[in-house]
Amino acid sequence: MDGDKQFLSKPPPYNRCVTSTDVFIAGGGIIGLSTALELAAAGMRVTVLERERAMTEASWAAAGMLAAHDPENPSELRPLSELSISLYPDYLNTVERLSGLQIPLRTSQTLQGSERNHIFEKALSAPELASRIPDLQAASRSFLLLNEHSLDPRDLCAALPKAAAAAGITLVEQSPVIKVRGAASGVEVSTAQSTWSAAHFINCCGAWAGAISSLPSIEPRKGQMVTVKLPSHPSLDYVIRTPELYLVPRGDGRIVIGASVERAGYDKSVDETTIQTLLDEAATLWPPIREAQIVERWAGLRPGSSDGLPIIGAMGGACDDDNCWIASGHFRNGILLAPATARVMRELILREQPSVNLAAFRCDRFATAAVS
Repeated sequence: MDGDKQFLSKPPPYNRCVTSTDVFIAGGGIIGLSTALELAAAGMRVTVLERERAMTEASWAAAGMLAAHDPENPSELRPLSELSISLYPDYLNTVERLSGLQIPLRTSQTLQGSERNHIFEKALSAPELASRIPDLQAASRSFLLLNEHSLDPRDLCAALPKAAAAAGITLVEQSPVIKVRGAASGVEVSTAQSTWSAAHFINCCGAWAGAISSLPSIEPRKGQMVTVKLPSHPSLDYVIRTPELYLVPRGDGRIVIGASVERAGYDKSVDETTIQTLLDEAATLWPPIREAQIVERWAGLRPGSSDGLPIIGAMGGACDDDNCWIASGHFRNGILLAPATARVMRELILREQPSVNLAAFRCDRFATAAVS
């Protein structure tokens, strides 16, 4: 079937009931669309319902570090992170082939800073650090060199909806899910305009995941960020990251600096004091930032769970566990974890053994914690 005809930019007519879809996915961000591509590649018919416009929330706002070995990541994330990194080359090739758009890797190495007054076991020596970034002000930190890539999420934001259309996935935008319930056919999904039916439903709504049904608390964690443009010299070829701050070069003189972590509900306003604090801290770490020009400020809403880990697996509560699923709560690692999340969701729905142990990400872990 023609992929372009399957891409719907408006909700369907009122009272329309679609019964020929295998999987409905709520949420058109990187997790939802990547999962849709994985399921479509397995021969399943997939419809994605997006509350606003696809790829315009946390996916658009992200920095794009594929930080599988960030020492700040919870240890439980390591197997899923490493699976995702192993899948990334094929994932990007697939999205590029389907969309006709390029998604270049912008950097290939990261200088990871320690907490102040802490020395990493395999820290770079002062001469080694100076040979890579002569102006870096290490102060009381030590630094590791990590072989880690970054990309510009805006490239994915342009490519993923086109790839989904080319794969025959139906994307219905401006269509938030209101209700999900079990039905004889599997699942019924209601929006303000229509009731749809499918064999499976996956909640990939990010910071809005808790609005669909009774779920463990997933709340938005606001992150404010700023992009600056360097003059012709100097250039920055590495991501610089500390526990408090990161500088992510885009390869064209632009550098993304971030990010705050705030509990501010669904507020995405930008506070100039917060932005100035980020700029001051970045300039203290790497002084050439003082000569850079601000080109963009923004805020995004990361989906954070109470324990900082994703929620992946059977959703429970709204309908039969065999039909309703969730993949949300990826916090600061949605870009990194998208390919692996898509892979394990496909395995779960097809009743295959997941590639990694998902026990740490089960939806019911919050209920267990409350009881204990």
